[in-house]
Amino acid sequence: MSNNEIMKKLRVALKLRDEDIINILALVNFRTTKTELSAIFRAEDHPNFVKCKDQLLRNFLNGLVIHLRGPMPAKEKKVPSSES
Repeated sequence: MSNNEIMKKLRVALKLRDEDIINILALVNFRTTKTELSAIFRAEDHPNFVKCKDQLLRNFLNGLVIHLRGPMPAKEKKVPSSES
């Protein structure tokens, strides 16, 4: 299964629009445009088809985790205890 197919299936399964995907990618500071997204969702034989690269899929999945679960809580710094 190609990265393009994975992106298509996730978009349909989660009922995401292009704006939603752009916002999810922005959660991990990855910028893209509607035009770039539409190119990866085209049919492979279309002249404007673009293969979805691993970096885009990886960032989308990382952003999706944040979108669905929320950001990770900040870890508390351990303060060394001073036992006297």
